[in-house]
Amino acid sequence: MLLHKEDPKSVGGYKLVDRLGSGGMGIVYRGRSRSGREVAVKVVHAQYAEDKVFRARFRQEIESVRKVSGAFTAPVVDADPEAVRPWMATQYVPGRSLADRIREGGALRPAELRQLALGLVEALRDIHRAGVVHRDLKPANVLLADDGPRVIDFGISRAAENHQTLTETGQMIGTPPFMSPEQFTDARKVGPASDVFSLGALLVFSATGRGPFDADSPYMTAFRVVHESPELDGVPQPLRAVLERCLTKEAADRPGLDALALEFAAVLPEPDPGDPGTVTLRRDVLRTIEETHAGGADPAAPTRAAARRARGRRGRRVRPVLATVCTLGVLVLGTGWYIRFGPGFADDSSVSTAPVAGSRWSAVPRGWQPWQTTVLETAQRGEVNPLGTENGNRGDSTCQRYEDAVYCAGSSILPVRLDALTGATVWRSSLATAAEGGGGGRNDFALLGVRDGAMLVRYAAYADENSVDATTRVIALDTESGDELWSREVNDTNIEAALTGDLVMTTDAEGRLVTARSPRTGSDRWTTQLPVGTYCTFTTVGTGLYAHCLPMTDDPRTAEILRLDLSDGSVVQRFKVPYQTVLLGAAGGKLVVLAAGTDGQASAEDGTSGTFLLVDPDTGASTTTTPAKPYTGSVTLAADTLWITGADGQVSAVSPLTGEQLWTTRTGVEHSGPPTYDAGTRTVYAASPSGRVAALDAAKGTLLWETPARVEQVTNGDAIKPAVLPYGGALIAATPDGTVFSLDPAHPERKPVSG
Repeated sequence: MLLHKEDPKSVGGYKLVDRLGSGGMGIVYRGRSRSGREVAVKVVHAQYAEDKVFRARFRQEIESVRKVSGAFTAPVVDADPEAVRPWMATQYVPGRSLADRIREGGALRPAELRQLALGLVEALRDIHRAGVVHRDLKPANVLLADDGPRVIDFGISRAAENHQTLTETGQMIGTPPFMSPEQFTDARKVGPASDVFSLGALLVFSATGRGPFDADSPYMTAFRVVHESPELDGVPQPLRAVLERCLTKEAADRPGLDALALEFAAVLPEPDPGDPGTVTLRRDVLRTIEETHAGGADPAAPTRAAARRARGRRGRRVRPVLATVCTLGVLVLGTGWYIRFGPGFADDSSVSTAPVAGSRWSAVPRGWQPWQTTVLETAQRGEVNPLGTENGNRGDSTCQRYEDAVYCAGSSILPVRLDALTGATVWRSSLATAAEGGGGGRNDFALLGVRDGAMLVRYAAYADENSVDATTRVIALDTESGDELWSREVNDTNIEAALTGDLVMTTDAEGRLVTARSPRTGSDRWTTQLPVGTYCTFTTVGTGLYAHCLPMTDDPRTAEILRLDLSDGSVVQRFKVPYQTVLLGAAGGKLVVLAAGTDGQASAEDGTSGTFLLVDPDTGASTTTTPAKPYTGSVTLAADTLWITGADGQVSAVSPLTGEQLWTTRTGVEHSGPPTYDAGTRTVYAASPSGRVAALDAAKGTLLWETPARVEQVTNGDAIKPAVLPYGGALIAATPDGTVFSLDPAHPERKPVSG
């Protein structure tokens, strides 16, 4: 990575060549001595240089590395902890980090895992013999050199016999997915066994691509580390049994390093003839990478000569290994918890946007760059808190992509258009934001959709802050200017106003008749009357328009699904279904209707599946399919498959025709919105309210990558569900607090720019 303008030209007599990375404590540069020797130079951030506690911690790091300095660490070459900006130079280790290796090539093969496990055991033995506990063993702190792994970054280590910490009372510093329980509960009890726990978590990550305690926030990860069993799906036996012992909650019950050396040698296979002796990328993803973690040769490149010639930018991790400061209070979580944490992005906005040759990813649109912005701007007398804050969720914040733009609207969000390439605001609607006649009312917007150059929104104006009755209108805005094209007052007591296909469904003032309108002009296409005493929603499935009508009675048992003629709205076919159902779409030529589970509820966005009804759209004849297990969460039907995301981060693929579970994968994307299936890349995406995004292989369920969270505040509420919107080769997503961002699935680690 190139040096920045503000970077020094030299430190301590070492000429700085380029940046290797930036972390919480400081910046790491690749430096060169006068004799040509290359070193890694760590320089403390200026804002911490005056902090006496921080300086003491940095001195401690230098002392720790000097004590260890063995074959499996990067020894100290030079240091000055008393400089204006303290610095330390260590041996330059050519090799990428384990985090980068997993990001680029996925989980390690057994032979690769053997070398890593045995090398790290030897490294920890050297570290512990020197009387040091590392306390932050994680994939980003393991470099993969040609001759084996090297452990780096002793920034929070301490002497094993020193039970005093340099942190403030009640705080722990580390990386939650790889911290031990005692690091959260009592730092005074942290000893060598803590590093064994971290080693177990790191090896689970290396074997599966996921940590054993991953969750949607650092705080929930901490809770899982202390209170819950590790998630070891995908770790083969007998290795799994060994790692289970490493991950026991009680430090005294964990195996020692001498025992682990013997066990790893026994349960992990030696390399077969011809198998690479070093940790390498899988054959199907071998390629030259311009620069590895430390700026030198890439052990996975096709030839070492080519690797020695390669120089460029550092690869980055995507996995959620956020270094954070946690307080003990987060370990006691009630139902109303919410979290605050910052973005966890790598500083690498200059990475090439071109996908790897032969990869699944498509090129991003010309002129696109990763971006992040906010669309939150409260309407006059609208909601004053961001959607998703602890004060509750009082509306739907939704975004849709249409051509080269993103359109958003919500209770706290005036209709707005963003440039999909840059995230810049093109226009924000100036619709009147006061109820008729003035007063202290509130005003809500909801996005219906975008079609034919028109953005359709539902606008509800309330007489006062506590009113439940509103004057509701459907308004069409010109996508180019944001100007109003037309509006109609509607009565949504019986009919849900909706944009379905090329029709805007509205009602008359009395709510008895439904009229289909042109999205652009608002002109009538046709008017019809639906069953009296029902509440109807509309869905387009293939070329058919369907109304799902629920009776508004005290004890409803059945509902009706009506197929309407698109030309005049007349009823072509009608059939009965159970009351608690939702029409998802079509598969195998049949309509797929989700029926209620044991909780009596059914919803595509948040329901429990009991059965699937497969309905013949011509005759109404139906058959019932029972899934192999019940599923709770958000559902998307695409490519004849049900894609389901659970509140716990579980993503599943289920056949609606047979009920067979095709695969299920645990992710850190909790409380996800409806998953998105991208046929072009054969990928399923899920996004959480915190802005965490996961990509999974649609055929196998393999987790391809997962990003850190992006927003500062999230609740455990389920009222608003984010979704991922494909845009050419890029992705766009939004969070309940109004944050909208775009990323490149081929390089999801790239840092966004402000929109």
